[in-house]
Amino acid sequence: MPDTYDLIVRSGEVVNHAGRGLADVGVRAGKVAAIGDLGQASAGAVFDARGLTVLPGVIDTQVHFREPGMEWKEDFESGSRAAVLGGVTAVFEMPNTEPATTDAPAIADKLARAKGRMHCDHAFYVGGTHENAADLGELERLPGCCGVKVFMGASTGTLLVPDDEGVAAILRHVRRRAAFHSEDEYRLAERRPLAREGDWASHAEVRDAECAIRSTRRLVALARAAGKRIHVLHVSTAEEIEFLALYKDVASVEITPQHLTLAGPEAYEKLRGLAQMNPPIRDAGHREGLWRGIAMGVADVLGSDHAPHTREEKARPYPASPSGMPGVQTLVPVMLTHVAEGRLSLERFVDLTSHGPQRVFGLAGKGRLAEGYDADLTIVDLSARRVIRDEDMATRVGWTPFDGFEAKGWPVATIIRGRIVMREGEVVEGGLGAPVRFLETLGGG
Repeated sequence: MPDTYDLIVRSGEVVNHAGRGLADVGVRAGKVAAIGDLGQASAGAVFDARGLTVLPGVIDTQVHFREPGMEWKEDFESGSRAAVLGGVTAVFEMPNTEPATTDAPAIADKLARAKGRMHCDHAFYVGGTHENAADLGELERLPGCCGVKVFMGASTGTLLVPDDEGVAAILRHVRRRAAFHSEDEYRLAERRPLAREGDWASHAEVRDAECAIRSTRRLVALARAAGKRIHVLHVSTAEEIEFLALYKDVASVEITPQHLTLAGPEAYEKLRGLAQMNPPIRDAGHREGLWRGIAMGVADVLGSDHAPHTREEKARPYPASPSGMPGVQTLVPVMLTHVAEGRLSLERFVDLTSHGPQRVFGLAGKGRLAEGYDADLTIVDLSARRVIRDEDMATRVGWTPFDGFEAKGWPVATIIRGRIVMREGEVVEGGLGAPVRFLETLGGG
């Protein structure tokens, strides 16, 4: 009697731990049940993937969905809609909301808000502060929490721990890998007078490369002294890549598509305030240093740092304009374009967006296209040629720094735990997102 599955994804080019090759993927009870020739099997539903490429579900480990407190910029529904339209199956959301996510009730509130509204799977960071440092060892173990996030340099919101003593106290109490926005607040304070009103290119001078590398050196020294693991978010300088290559025992590394694609001063001349983010878009030399980090294996994950602000806010003359840009919907097509143009392999893309998050954060049952894992699949058309446009963005702010970018490769379906959530640019089954589970906190304790 032939095997029966809930869903079979037929005849696609599967890219996973075994390499690349044509295969069917059989799904049963939300899990991958078989990979291979399932031509004799039957299924409740069949997805014809001929001519398409089947990837492990893309995971974006840094998004800001602005809820609660700033829903005019984004909320869980709109942000997760952008995610699944972009082929993203799970997101980790940041704590700098209003109020900030710094205690158990705040995490519980976000999980409750997400239930039935978020289209992708999700987890939430708890923000590390001077006041809650002693509680972080328990907070980071709450269900639905992906770990601790610390701002060493000021960005959107009020969370800030600039001093070594504060960072050391946080590291003393955490047991999981903690994530850091690594810019030196003391140098930033000294350099803020260098901002030229209305000149967004001066953003990269105010928050110069030394701000980043100085903070990252401090952070690594503190982590090694504490014997704790750290995750350095949105690395933006060539110097940090060379330095962090020496400390992979404690430090994992995130790079954003923006820093790999845009460069100053051209980005500021073209996009003005829309190009402003923290840490800044830097010159082409730093961009090439980040690509070396990809090639050397120093980079562990790609994160979009999706951080929307309205056009009106971004149009304020610098430095009154806020930092941050949308990115969760464009991560896959922008990076597939780099694949098409030879800057990285498709296998390396999979490593940075699925296998890397699984390793770095210890995901339970996610991050691999393998038997027994959640049936999270990002199905892409590598031959598609599409132009990214503002009007196609699901984010509430309705713009992207990649407006007009010709993408070579496009997500055509997003499957989450065996359910087809997005197909051909439409959300076909919504509100199914569930909390991500982690190996270090299975059972919540």
